[in-house]
Amino acid sequence: MDSLDGFAAGKLAELEARNLRRVLVDTVREDGVWVVRRGRRLMSFSCNDYLNLTRHPRVVAAAMAALQRYGVGSGASRLVTGNHPLFAELEARLARLKGTEAACVFSSGYQANTGIIPALAGSDDLVLVDELAHSCLWAGARMTGGTVLGFRHNDVGHAEELLAAQRGRHRHAVVATDGVFSMDGDLAPVPALSALARRHDAWLMTDDAHGIGVVGAGRGSSFVDGAKADVPLQMGTLSKAIGGHGGYLCASAPVIDLVRMRARTFVYSTGLPPAMVAAAIAALDIIEEEPGYAALPLQKARAFTRLAGLTEAESPIVPIVIGDVQATLDASRLIEEAGYLVAAIRPPTVPVGTARLRIAFTALHPDAAIGHLAEIVRTRIFGR
Repeated sequence: MDSLDGFAAGKLAELEARNLRRVLVDTVREDGVWVVRRGRRLMSFSCNDYLNLTRHPRVVAAAMAALQRYGVGSGASRLVTGNHPLFAELEARLARLKGTEAACVFSSGYQANTGIIPALAGSDDLVLVDELAHSCLWAGARMTGGTVLGFRHNDVGHAEELLAAQRGRHRHAVVATDGVFSMDGDLAPVPALSALARRHDAWLMTDDAHGIGVVGAGRGSSFVDGAKADVPLQMGTLSKAIGGHGGYLCASAPVIDLVRMRARTFVYSTGLPPAMVAAAIAALDIIEEEPGYAALPLQKARAFTRLAGLTEAESPIVPIVIGDVQATLDASRLIEEAGYLVAAIRPPTVPVGTARLRIAFTALHPDAAIGHLAEIVRTRIFGR
């Protein structure tokens, strides 16, 4: 064994000893909420396809039509020859939904965050990030080469302390947070963070990957209170409630123009395939036309928390924090034996000591299954 293989084998053994080694499991997603895994048909409560649009006939038809007309790939960076005509339509639709002047579509949500923040902030700047924000927000912040500080989760007071102490030493400041936190399911205090950012001449950026389509009447976390919060940088993905793939930034026209010139993950990445762009446009049509349908994932999550005796859900994501890694894996297996797929989430995705089951609710989950899952959690996981 050479040194590289030895290094890899040693690291894998360490992860195995701590129950933290992950493996890929072939999973066939059928129509709606069903999957086939290890030869069993399971109802999945682990998918981010909150509106089940991945297989919606209108979304699929739009993708197929674009595939026939434009082909499979976009061929190049959007700044070279990869800017097929569908991008303009999608970006206009996103900007309208988010109440901004313009939008820019990236090839993934991770690429969006690792491109946007370094395009706007540099070594002389300050970036504050919620301690539980998604990994790609942290990655983008660190790529600036500036001062990067974490503030306690959803603690506006702590963020203000850091800004008061640090803002005067830096040219510009960015405050970055998830709008809906992917592992906890709670909402960021967006209006309060917006007011804080304005007081300190900082730029607020929200990652709305898990908010668009399912909270704020489908418009996301900046609209939860009805009126639009002042968020100059609204980022999100097209891969969850939208049902496809890709990322975006909604902002003012000058900011979008600058990001297109400076975000390396935009400039040096092949454009999103036409079929994915067309699918996203069709998905936005459904979200705008059917607000009652878009409201279903949150309604079903709240039905579950009520039946399971848990704090009311703020989003379609409900965490069941167990703590111990092995106990969490055992709980996931117990639920799978009952016919449901609920993934165990372990460090480093979540902090040490907070391993959990992450339950994600979609528009098509049957009420009877939600009640059965709640009973399992209440009686067999919590022993109530």
